[in-house]
Amino acid sequence: MGLRFAAGNIRHTTRTRFLTGNVDDSIAILRSGDAGVIAPAAEAHSAASHCDVFVLGGGPAGSTIAALLAERGWNVVIADKERHPRFHIGESLLPMNLPMLDRLGVREQVERIGLIKYGAEFTSPQHEAPVTLNFCNAWDKAFPHSYQVRRSVFDLILFSNCITRGAHAFEECRVTGVEFPSGEDLRVRAATKEGGAREWRARFFVDASGRDTFLANRFGIKRRNSRHNSAAIYGHFEGAKRLPGKEEGNISIFWFEHGWFWFIPLSDGATSVGAVCWPYYMKTRKTDPARFLLDTIALCPALAERLRDATLSAGATATGNYSYYSERMYGDRHLMLGDAFAFVDPVFSSGVMLAMNSAFLGAEAVDASLRDPATADAALRSFDENVRTGVKQFSWFIFRMTNPTIRDLFMGPQNLLRMEEALLSLLSGDLFRGTPIQWSLGVFKCVYYLNNLAHPWRTFNAWRGRKRAIRERQDESPAHA
Repeated sequence: MGLRFAAGNIRHTTRTRFLTGNVDDSIAILRSGDAGVIAPAAEAHSAASHCDVFVLGGGPAGSTIAALLAERGWNVVIADKERHPRFHIGESLLPMNLPMLDRLGVREQVERIGLIKYGAEFTSPQHEAPVTLNFCNAWDKAFPHSYQVRRSVFDLILFSNCITRGAHAFEECRVTGVEFPSGEDLRVRAATKEGGAREWRARFFVDASGRDTFLANRFGIKRRNSRHNSAAIYGHFEGAKRLPGKEEGNISIFWFEHGWFWFIPLSDGATSVGAVCWPYYMKTRKTDPARFLLDTIALCPALAERLRDATLSAGATATGNYSYYSERMYGDRHLMLGDAFAFVDPVFSSGVMLAMNSAFLGAEAVDASLRDPATADAALRSFDENVRTGVKQFSWFIFRMTNPTIRDLFMGPQNLLRMEEALLSLLSGDLFRGTPIQWSLGVFKCVYYLNNLAHPWRTFNAWRGRKRAIRERQDESPAHA
């Protein structure tokens, strides 16, 4: 079957004590191999041109599935177009990331580079005081916190871990094509940084390419999300005012006229700040991204006060076409993970959790498909259904995040029939363990609809404004400036 039983050769390191909260030091340790991992560049030279599984993308989803499948003895190749560490947005983890980090054996490393996060603070200009929702009040009290992380280091930890567990890694290797000939191994073509060409034959292809959406683009199945349409602009600040005491690491969400802001403190003193806006507002930009971000922050007095003495450290980045999906998630000897399949909105910091969870589900499906091809369709169908469950649960709230009724409910939480506990479980990412929150979430939704009926004019205006905003299509040229 092409199995490579290498479990006895896997080097499980316990030398994580060398990692520190200093970003540069942690990166140097991980890349050098001093933390007990194989340096990615060195490992690449020994990889064969045949493999069982080819994974495209070295982010959280790709590195996770590569580690899980390599650990089971499959010959895994993982390729990334960039070299770690590389910048990525999405620095806020959820409590349900932690069991996955435990399973991967990297939790201690993440704890050493992360800032502990106990909950989320919400601030609305229509309400007098901020409200904090703490994870310790969720249905299951066993997961009271998570972490804020520099994605450059976090992703490197996961990438190095998959190599430790036996995956063959290729960095600065851009996949240019994949073919699925009937009755033969699939073929993957790639170009190296030096201009050379590589080709692999594999039994299964995993697309974890993130927003590059490699397979969806090639199959012509990527679609704009007709129920949501947003764009973002973000940067990192030094000297931002954080919450006091235990709440220092909490994420803060600020609603404002054109959308909402995130405020994510990091362990190295930096703070990630970004605005997620309707495209009509982004189209008004006449300046460079940094100036536009600062001008947008000025529209939110509560956030502007937190950043009064802060400095934007390295410019700003704008991105459009924020919400999309693919018509299907799997097919003949392939599947898509995380953002390679769909992305809705970053409001609840669900991206990394959903990506890693899809990798765990995907590993089961790929393993079953390779061991017994007759079960492949059922395994992949189960994978699809489970992944969609999580996306659907978060999407209901995301689509309504700018609705004044949802704002009222978040700013005045009540635990009637355990609604608040269920909501916090969702915000923790606890959607895949059978935690019995669905009935209470249903009650929350009923309360939402009843409140809409109680304020018909406000509800109509919100619906009309959202419908008009969704119809607006982001002009791609300024979005990527």
